[in-house]
Amino acid sequence: MKKIFLLAGFALLTSCATVQNANKQPFSWEGANMYFLLTDRFKNGDQTNDLNFGRTEKAAVLRGFEGGDLRGIIQKIDDNYFSDLGINAIWITPIVEQIHGATDEGTGKTYGFHGYWTKDWTALDPNFGTKQDLKELVEKAHAKGIRIVLDAVINHTGPVTPIDSVYPDSWVRTSPQCTYNTYENTTACTLVANLPDILTESNAEAELPQMLVEKWKKEGRYEAEIKSLNDFFARTGYPRAPKYYIMKWLADYVQEFGIDGYRVDTVKHTNEDVWKDFQKVCQEAFDIYKRNNPTKVLDNNMFFTVGEVYGYGISQKQDYNFSDRKVNYYQNGFKSLINFDFKGDANKSYEELFSNYSKLLHGDLNGKTVMNYLTSHDDGSPFDKDRTRTFEAGTKLLLAPGISQVYYGDETARDLTIEGASGDATLRSNMNWNDLAVSASTNNLLKHYQKLGKFRANHPAVGSGVHLMVSSSPYWFTRTFNTDKVLIGLDLNTGTKEVSVTGIFENGTKLRDAYSGKTIKVENGKAIINTEFSLVLFEQI
Repeated sequence: MKKIFLLAGFALLTSCATVQNANKQPFSWEGANMYFLLTDRFKNGDQTNDLNFGRTEKAAVLRGFEGGDLRGIIQKIDDNYFSDLGINAIWITPIVEQIHGATDEGTGKTYGFHGYWTKDWTALDPNFGTKQDLKELVEKAHAKGIRIVLDAVINHTGPVTPIDSVYPDSWVRTSPQCTYNTYENTTACTLVANLPDILTESNAEAELPQMLVEKWKKEGRYEAEIKSLNDFFARTGYPRAPKYYIMKWLADYVQEFGIDGYRVDTVKHTNEDVWKDFQKVCQEAFDIYKRNNPTKVLDNNMFFTVGEVYGYGISQKQDYNFSDRKVNYYQNGFKSLINFDFKGDANKSYEELFSNYSKLLHGDLNGKTVMNYLTSHDDGSPFDKDRTRTFEAGTKLLLAPGISQVYYGDETARDLTIEGASGDATLRSNMNWNDLAVSASTNNLLKHYQKLGKFRANHPAVGSGVHLMVSSSPYWFTRTFNTDKVLIGLDLNTGTKEVSVTGIFENGTKLRDAYSGKTIKVENGKAIINTEFSLVLFEQI
């Protein structure tokens, strides 16, 4: 395996453009190629917003704000960085206003650079940018066929600090801390100490927190926010319970900017009906946006939600087991769940991995999907932490059935073992843009991801289609989804490759290898091609 990918890597040093599919296929969430980034760590596009709210205390390594912002993401959209990777959806960590202070929990000072420590759901954190930046980002992404998925946190607020007071008792609990051994001890509790838990199980009406009232009045938008809230509750009939306030605030970004989906944080830590309501509220907001902006509608897809049910894996099919209760989150608002099995399954052979996933996705999970990942922002045991199997990782992730989640820097072998950084901070280093300027091997890997990513984006059959092995040695397989069909060969010899395509493509059919860019014609029931690479991505032209 290692030898094959080294050969492929060496050959990729030569320029070889991937040709876009002439017969463009409609976008399918089931086979999306999603790029996941931490806004603060991706690219600093505006240095004037790097310091806000007096966040000047020295933070522990990689636990403070580093400068990344929406403007940096916009710049890479403009540069076609995502388009060249075949990315058709970008998941961005939460960008709402974070707590102003820092916590100090033994690892040193930590700020809310990651976005999961909310102070005010109705405002963007100025460290990340402005609502005008978000508007521009969504519009520019959509113009290039890229969907935008934001990150929703309803389960908790940010921690309490000397300058960030706790939300009132009608909104949060501060104890007990979760023990995770039963349903109740996972939902009606705080995830960790000093992380106030929203009373999401409650339908009791609650007044707005006084801190928000005072804040909005100071910012000159109190009347507008109150009117918007009154309109929402009058239209929906929901009680003024904390969870519905937050749902409304998050759905406002859908209705105003046309974001296409939410990745939902800490799903299993609330009652599941919360997410059914959340999807309903977001779908209504999405429909309003489309009615108000008919020329900006990309397609007729429903609003997309993917849930982080920590510990869920595709092998569990639709049910998550709390030990004393099973919950089907697919029946409670979710089109997709993050697949925590994939990093382990990636150690299996291609055929075992691909065939099993295809059977599950077209069997027990038919109509739903999973999002596969190999590295993420909070998984301390990724598939390839030392970045020694980078080509293999990219091939397995981008050719596996289901949604592929490329974590920022997977495509450039960003270092995940940062000296001095503790815990999940080491997974959240700054994007290694400089390596692209000086390292041939980094560019080599990037080209590998680009070719596979564009092929996946051009062909929903890769992620959404039915898998069928054609030959075990050499290894060839097909994927078919509606009218889209591809033929892929892996672990092949360099040089001449031959495969029988009887029953797959008729004689005279023109095929293009999207990896090498070469074209051939099917003759005598065979596809024969000579390339210097160990993999072939055949598409019909």
